[in-house]
Amino acid sequence: MRGSRDSLHHAEAGRLDAAVETTALLRRLGAFDATMIVMGGIIGSGIFLNPTVVAKQVHTPALILGAWITGGVIALLGAFAYAELAALRPEVGGQYAYLRDAYHPSVAFMYGWALLLIVQSGGMAAVAATFARYALSLIGIAVPEWTVAVGALLILTLINCLGVRSGSNTQNALMLLKLAAIAMLLVAGATVVAPHAAPRAMFDAPLSTDLFLRFGAAMTPVMFAYGGWQTASFVSGELARPRRDLPIGLLVGIIGVIAIYVGVSYVCVRALGAAGLANAATPASAVMRLALGERGARLIAAGIAISTLGFLSQSMLTAPRVYYAMAADGLFFKSVGRISAKTHVPVVAIALQGIVAIIITVSGTYEQILSYVVSTDFIFFGLTGLALFIFRRRQPAAGFRTPGHPFTTGIFTISCWIVVIATIVKSPVNSLIGFAILAAGLPAYAWWRRAKQRSS
Repeated sequence: MRGSRDSLHHAEAGRLDAAVETTALLRRLGAFDATMIVMGGIIGSGIFLNPTVVAKQVHTPALILGAWITGGVIALLGAFAYAELAALRPEVGGQYAYLRDAYHPSVAFMYGWALLLIVQSGGMAAVAATFARYALSLIGIAVPEWTVAVGALLILTLINCLGVRSGSNTQNALMLLKLAAIAMLLVAGATVVAPHAAPRAMFDAPLSTDLFLRFGAAMTPVMFAYGGWQTASFVSGELARPRRDLPIGLLVGIIGVIAIYVGVSYVCVRALGAAGLANAATPASAVMRLALGERGARLIAAGIAISTLGFLSQSMLTAPRVYYAMAADGLFFKSVGRISAKTHVPVVAIALQGIVAIIITVSGTYEQILSYVVSTDFIFFGLTGLALFIFRRRQPAAGFRTPGHPFTTGIFTISCWIVVIATIVKSPVNSLIGFAILAAGLPAYAWWRRAKQRSS
């Protein structure tokens, strides 16, 4: 019985994927685009601000750097699993397709539901507000922040509606500018500030249970800062060679981000010290101010503004492909699954993402929604890690193989559950609200499923 259900389910999934592939989505992206999308999905404003949050939890340089290294290793283990999943399931929607085919369409729908209402849109609204704050501080115009944030979201929505190449070119350009800003911070910190800083012991706190608990708490902002690399899988259907290009993008992109994050953290610790870093509201600005004065602080503020804009561009490029895949499966509004004959992109899905992000931005509820993100998002991270075990039993390998599986995949999956549990313990009310929003997707799924059955 189980085997027959799996066969029917895979047959249905195959027909749906075939339907998606016969639409006008074009495979115009390559490995470089995938790498830029991975890095752009991770690097937002977090690395410029979160080193302070980590330093407040662990007051010793070794553990500050250790938290960023540990978070990077976990992200890399996850990338290994996602790279193999990309080789096994190179369809439109990426993680959505992995969850659908490993478990059930309802699980994939719940992921898309959470992405639209919590994870992606809430994150985009918060980042848009951050962009507006830094942009206005640079240009000195007295206008409400929300107008600049909404303007940025509207422009990026329009750019991505013009075609996947247009959206990707914009994302690539912003990503390169973002890397230039980070390089400026690293060079200034390492060559101007660090040589004149007082010598600092790397480990200056005794080992204790409390220290390990604080290290665990520090991992929450670290893992949040490393999040976003999985969104590159959403554009699998527009990669020229998804079985090759996406694994390259995931592995090269995450290794590059680990180097950047650890480098920035080291420069901040070396320049400011653990105590100074813990008390710096904007550590990157503090380092640049030491190096180049107020001009340096303004330069890094411009870099942060560009970085946040790049994150928004990546989000607008990737997330709508999930809503498009949901509609192609008959589990969302039909219009969301339509492809523009002129631009060959899901224009309605892109507009939907932009509209929801704008609504959250204007409402000012993004900070509250962000508090729901971690517990919700990491549930699906863990489920996706488990999906690789399921696919390994069902079908032979296709291309990339996860090094060290099942141990590496198991470590990643367990780490995701630990983050979920830690977030629930730390913020039980916010976690429950996030789960309630997620659970509201079940009746929505049942309604669309019945509608699909009636139409067929």
